[in-house]
Amino acid sequence: MMRLPACPVRYKSKKKAFTKSSKKWQDDDGKKAIEKDFGKMKKYCKVIRVIAHTQMKLLKKRQKKAHMMEIQINGGTIPQKVDWARERMEKQVPVSTVFAKDEMIDVIGVTKGRGFKGVTSRWHTKKLPRKTHKGLRKVACIGAWHPARVGFSVARAGQKGYHHRTEMNKKIYRIGAGIHTKDGKVVKNNASTEYDITEKSITPVGGFPHYGEVNQDFVMIKGCCVGPKKRVLTLRKSLLTHTKKRAMEVINLKFIDTSSKFGHGRFQTLEEKRNFMGPLKKDKETETAASNIQRDTQ
Repeated sequence: MMRLPACPVRYKSKKKAFTKSSKKWQDDDGKKAIEKDFGKMKKYCKVIRVIAHTQMKLLKKRQKKAHMMEIQINGGTIPQKVDWARERMEKQVPVSTVFAKDEMIDVIGVTKGRGFKGVTSRWHTKKLPRKTHKGLRKVACIGAWHPARVGFSVARAGQKGYHHRTEMNKKIYRIGAGIHTKDGKVVKNNASTEYDITEKSITPVGGFPHYGEVNQDFVMIKGCCVGPKKRVLTLRKSLLTHTKKRAMEVINLKFIDTSSKFGHGRFQTLEEKRNFMGPLKKDKETETAASNIQRDTQ
């Protein structure tokens, strides 16, 4: 029996996804087949959905894999839905085209995970007296002898957090445009208001804690939303018909606080901080180092 020397095996993805299906668009026969498929959809389908994905490269976070989701198209006839979806194939859909200011929306997401917890933390049951045998963060009686099983409504230890939740009726206060160029100038003042005309970005001084800078389009909603920072959320049109004054009122923001969220924020912009604090020691050191480098190069 011969023993061959061990050689390293290298695996490389062939990246074959959609290579054959994309060739359909190239020749006339493929185009006819696609037209036939769209015709069948218009004739027989009852519901039209599109597959959408996020653009992770715009966020510059660690994750690269996009989130994919099937979204149903509502309104109009089936042929209109198919035509609408076909026009937007492989195109970007900005949030401003889907939602509007002062609209009530639902936010769907997964809550912060807190691991395996006892009844006191998980169900907020009352603690037993101090001298209780074998612990006091318990439920003393979990039910009668009969029925001879534990009821579903009895508080028990188990998983807390990392649950799928839907929060309804979140009002949109603002849909802001990201940092963009207009007439050769960079526009950053997406946190300015009628009453506060200071040119400032929505990102607070020092960035959002555990997130960073917001340079893309954003949605500002009333209140909080589920989950930790960076967790993906699904925004949905409200399923209710709103008639209450609170839902119908028009919000006019007067001031957006962009002071630092680390510690006691005092300044709205870095420029304001520099003007108040004056030249700092670290700035002087940076200038000195820069001048030394310039002198050495000469």
